[in-house]
Amino acid sequence: MGTDEELGARLPNEKANPGLGDEERRRYARHIMLPEIGVAGQERLKAARVLCLGAGGLGSPAALYLAAAGVGTIGLVDDDRVALSNLHRQLLHGTKDVGRPKTESARDRLAEANPHVAIQLHPCRFASGNAEEILRDYDLIVDGTDNFATRYLSNDVAVFARKPNVYGSIFRFDGQATVFAPHLGGPCYRCLFPEPPPPGAVPSCAEAGVLGVLPGMIGTLQATEALKLILGLGETLVGRLVHFDALKMKFREFNLRRDPACPVCGEDPTITAPIDYETFCHGGPDLTAAVPQIQVRELEQRMASGEPYILLDVREPFEVELARIAGANLIPLGQLSARYHELDREKEIFVFCHSGVRSEQAAEFLRSAGFPKIANVAGGIDAWSEEIDPDVPRY
Repeated sequence: MGTDEELGARLPNEKANPGLGDEERRRYARHIMLPEIGVAGQERLKAARVLCLGAGGLGSPAALYLAAAGVGTIGLVDDDRVALSNLHRQLLHGTKDVGRPKTESARDRLAEANPHVAIQLHPCRFASGNAEEILRDYDLIVDGTDNFATRYLSNDVAVFARKPNVYGSIFRFDGQATVFAPHLGGPCYRCLFPEPPPPGAVPSCAEAGVLGVLPGMIGTLQATEALKLILGLGETLVGRLVHFDALKMKFREFNLRRDPACPVCGEDPTITAPIDYETFCHGGPDLTAAVPQIQVRELEQRMASGEPYILLDVREPFEVELARIAGANLIPLGQLSARYHELDREKEIFVFCHSGVRSEQAAEFLRSAGFPKIANVAGGIDAWSEEIDPDVPRY
């Protein structure tokens, strides 16, 4: 779906860029000898501008291969810092980079891989207020994000701008990839997922884990699709989704259809500009109004006050082996409905997990079970480690 000419109309004119130098011709020799690419195709790669959302698991292989292939400009959007728990899968970063902004670490690694590539850093959240401006100077998106709000946002702004969105996602041992491009005849992300899942229904990699090599597989698929789109080669994943099962080492393909009633790319769109994606995905402020929140610095003060309380850890036992807060009582979320009678209703109960999602579910359950003094620890043990006790390992 979509022709070479259709995509080429949106890519920079290669004449606006200098041709390939002698060193570049040697570097890309194995590309250039492919009749489908040649010098003209390599110059087209040099003229292209790709925006990578996320410099983590998926962004690492995608950006590395795009840089190595000679994509002239790569933009990196990420507001996170490198953590030790990133390194088993995020190969843009090394041990010496722990604590550094991911965009800076990624820039250094990509420059080492190919000094001919221009790296543009966007060390910020990709948000409704800046997404369209950031995307304006790029030809396509490679979406390596891991949260639904940003996925809907990247989808929408790509549709508005008529630019391909090369999508990938991973979960434990499974991954999938496709290209969302309604202007090339395929569907968009909203055609597949009109509504986000309920908050907390899909755990993050930090909560569920992920096989370290899995993002390498999916991120490489994304890089492959981006190169094909730039070069106008082969059959892209527009209108098709590839699912990969690492445990079975099997690929499955699904045909995707555009939804005529889609609010963004349908026949009568009702969303024509970025919306409040946090409210759309998380149900607005009502959730936090229902469950009181306590920040980790407030919790530290409360723990030091000497007044009775219960600190309830609803993570899994293996997580407690990785990191713990002294004095916490462990009741995993899955066991809470059978064990909540072990808790004292008269005491204040502060519930935490890894990042605050499961504990919010636990706090909601305890409130519905008649516990009047419940608060969710915002940010969970990860925030405790970052803001209060750095000796508690982050994972």
